Amino acid sequence: MSARDSRPGSAGGEDIPGPHHGGPDDEYSRERLATMSREQLDRLGASYDDVEVLHVEPGPEPGSRLERRAVRQVGLVFGLAGLFAFLFAVVYLGSGWFLPEWSWTQHTGTWSALFTPMLGACMGLSLIFVGLGFVLFTKKLLPHETAVQDKHDGSHFDRVTSGATLTAGYHNSGLGRRKLLTRSLLFMGGGLGLMLILPLGGLIKNPNKGNPLGTTPWGRGVRLVRDDGTPIRPGDAQPGSLQTVFPAVPGGNRASDAATMLFRLRPEQVAVNQPRPGQENFGYADYVAYSKICTHAGCPVSLYEQETSRILCPCHQSQFLITQGAKPVFGPATRPLPQLPITVDNEGYFIARSDYIEAVGPTYWNRERI
Repeated sequence: MSARDSRPGSAGGEDIPGPHHGGPDDEYSRERLATMSREQLDRLGASYDDVEVLHVEPGPEPGSRLERRAVRQVGLVFGLAGLFAFLFAVVYLGSGWFLPEWSWTQHTGTWSALFTPMLGACMGLSLIFVGLGFVLFTKKLLPHETAVQDKHDGSHFDRVTSGATLTAGYHNSGLGRRKLLTRSLLFMGGGLGLMLILPLGGLIKNPNKGNPLGTTPWGRGVRLVRDDGTPIRPGDAQPGSLQTVFPAVPGGNRASDAATMLFRLRPEQVAVNQPRPGQENFGYADYVAYSKICTHAGCPVSLYEQETSRILCPCHQSQFLITQGAKPVFGPATRPLPQLPITVDNEGYFIARSDYIEAVGPTYWNRERI
C-alpha cells in the first residue's frame, strides 16, 4: 500500500495530508472534527471504517426500575467477589496473628485441617463471582450490537473517530453514572489484587532465612531419647549395638532431619577407629552418633553390619564405614554421614554437645554457602 493511498482508513503516513492525499483527513480537518459531538464522531467513524451494524438491542432505559434492579444484582455479585477475596487475605494473614497458628508438621488441630481448604474456597468463590458479575453486567446492562468491520491501519482521522468509539463504549456501559457498579468494581479489584499478590510472598521469601537446611532440633544440652521419650545412659547398650535416638524437644521424634543412630563400638572397632579431622572428640567413650539420613537421596540408613563395621542404606545400597568417620565406601553416596557431638549430663544421660556442624541429608547446590 502506498503512503499516499487515498482510500478511507489507509495508513497514509502523515498527520498533515499532502497535496495528493485526498482522504477523510482532507474532507474533515482537525478544526471540523473538534466541533463534532461524540455521537457524531462515533457514527462518522463507523461509516468511514467499513462497519456494518447488523442488529442493535439497546440496554435498559436509564433510571428505570429494570436498570436499578440490574445494577443492584451486578453490584451485589461484584461485592461478593471482593468480599471473598478480602476473606482470603484475612485467613492468610491472620493465621498466627489474631487467628490460630497453622502448621502442617507439628499440629493436627481443626484450624490446621481447615486452613488450606478455606483459602481455596475463598479464592474459588471470589473468581466465580467475578465471572458471574461480568456475565450479568454484559447481559443486563450493556446494549447488544452485532456489527461487521474490515480491519485496516489508521490515519489521524481513524484515531480520532476510534477514540470517540471507545468513549461511546464507556458511556454506553453506564459506569460514569452507575456509582454502585463503580464502587463494587473498585472493591472487587482491590480484593482480587490483594488475593493474588499475597501468595507471591512465599515465592520471594528467602528460604534460607534462619538456615533451616543447616540446622536441626539438636542443640547444646539436648538429651538423646528413644522413640518413647526415655533417656539413655552409657550402660544401657551392649557393644556392637545400634539404636535410633531423637532430641528430647517437642516434636523431636517427628522431625525429618533429627533421627540419629547411636552406636556402641566393640573393643576391636575402638582400636582401629579413625574419626574425621576436627571431630576426634565428638564421641563419648566407645559411643558415636551419626545422622540416620543418607547423604545420597535422604533415605533412612537403618542397616548395620557390626562384623564389617558398615552402615548400609537399603534404598540405593550406599555403605558407610563407621570406623572411618562414616565415610562412604560403596554406592552412590559421596559424603560421610554427619556426626553428632555427644557427652553425658550430671545425671549420666547422653546429651548433645551441639547441633550437627554440617547440614544433614542430600547435597544441594548452595550447601557450602549456608
